[in-house]
Amino acid sequence: MIKLFLMAGSVFCMLSVVLGAFAAHGLKSRLSDYSLGVFNTAAEYQMVHGLALLAVAVLMKWGLNLTWAGGFFILGTVLFSGSLYLLAVTGMKWLGPITPLGGLCFIIGWIIILVQVARFKF
Repeated sequence: MIKLFLMAGSVFCMLSVVLGAFAAHGLKSRLSDYSLGVFNTAAEYQMVHGLALLAVAVLMKWGLNLTWAGGFFILGTVLFSGSLYLLAVTGMKWLGPITPLGGLCFIIGWIIILVQVARFKF
């Protein structure tokens, strides 16, 4: 799982930069300011949780049990950022209710980290 989290985190971070640059240069003239803001929010949360996956992998090497946290971060990124990217580009409003499910996954992942760190004997 450590390798999966390191690879997923790296891919998420890389794609965040690529998609952010694409929005700034390729979509700027095609999307409204609101849609660009939605797209940028997706990229920002994707970057943060890509970095969080890298941290999860490092903490797992220390012995913390964070497999579930990493899984929730991956699922959260797909649901949250993925739905926002699609919403911004397509305008399909039915994607809106998916975004909070991704946010909930993020929150659960952070709670798992908090609990596991609190229990861990350093």
